[in-house]
Amino acid sequence: MNDLSSGNFPVITDAGLNDLRKRIGVRITQTLEPWCYEATRDNIRHYAHGIGDDNPLWCDPEYAKTTRYGEIIAPPSFLFACDRIISGYCGGLPGIHAMWAGADWTWLQPIRRNDEIHVEAYLKDLVEHQTRFAGRSIQQIYHVEFFNGNDDKLASADSWVFRTERDTAREEGTKYTALNQRAEKRYSDLELDEIFRLYADEKVRGSETLYYEDVEIDEALPTMVKGPMTVTGFIAYAQGWGGLYIRANKLAWQQVHKHKGLGIPNRFNVPDCPERVHWEEEFAHKVGAPGAYDYGPERCSWLTHHLTNWCGDDGFLHSASCKIRRHNPSGDTLFIDGRVSEKYIDKQGQYCVRIEQEARNQDKELSALGNGVVVLPTRS
Repeated sequence: MNDLSSGNFPVITDAGLNDLRKRIGVRITQTLEPWCYEATRDNIRHYAHGIGDDNPLWCDPEYAKTTRYGEIIAPPSFLFACDRIISGYCGGLPGIHAMWAGADWTWLQPIRRNDEIHVEAYLKDLVEHQTRFAGRSIQQIYHVEFFNGNDDKLASADSWVFRTERDTAREEGTKYTALNQRAEKRYSDLELDEIFRLYADEKVRGSETLYYEDVEIDEALPTMVKGPMTVTGFIAYAQGWGGLYIRANKLAWQQVHKHKGLGIPNRFNVPDCPERVHWEEEFAHKVGAPGAYDYGPERCSWLTHHLTNWCGDDGFLHSASCKIRRHNPSGDTLFIDGRVSEKYIDKQGQYCVRIEQEARNQDKELSALGNGVVVLPTRS
């Protein structure tokens, strides 16, 4: 149980943590239904468009027929839409804020059009941290495995959320002290021209094969831009991904009455979902965030988009890691850079290239760290 006596929102208690620890290693059998059960043409396209990815391999069946797949496939990060747990849905600690903060992915094969997706998941670990954002925070780590309709494993991943006390983050958090004292960001025409130039120059390698032998250590990947962030953009992602708690009318009522601590009164005193931190500025401030901010799985998907643009149709993204370092409030712009750090042949004889990534905002503040391993064809 959580103690409401010390503020507007519940606090983390040892009793609540002890109850949650009992779930470690126990297979999860009942969760919210996923946004997508199947990788249909429309579901794939909606997700790709939600992250701003116009690769025709995901969206154009006629183009996809000319590739080695013979049909459209889904971007690797599409699996975020196929399970709520990988996307940040977490049990225990009712009323304690949850922020998706990272994932380690491994993909074994592509996600093909009309694949039916099912998952197996369990709580893997709980790790306590002391943070500048909210003091005591609990990292809640889940393991999820994805299978197609033939029970072939498609991918596995560990993902985690940080559970934070909303009152503590708002009243005592120091992570965003300097940011909250700045004037609101307004872009000059020159700044916007530079951002738009990066969009115009963004290259989807596509059918232009990248060979293992042609890659050099320390080679830089083209910079990818995302933003400037807008609530419109966050909603575009939610359209493809589905969100965790976005429900209307009777379904919203069912949700907040079933899950204690989920419904938080809005300015009309109506119980509303905590996910509105992504579009409601006032509520974002109440949980200690600098403003309405992007989704964590969205940012992870931007990093994998950076990698799939670079490796092309004949490359395969085998693994990727993303660690979130700060919020991206509306108004921020993200610049994603990467470099080749390693080349090697793995135990399966695959020709692998490791890329290290970092994403910084317009003020050079670190937003996310990532890395990925891409399997490339070889000339030999």
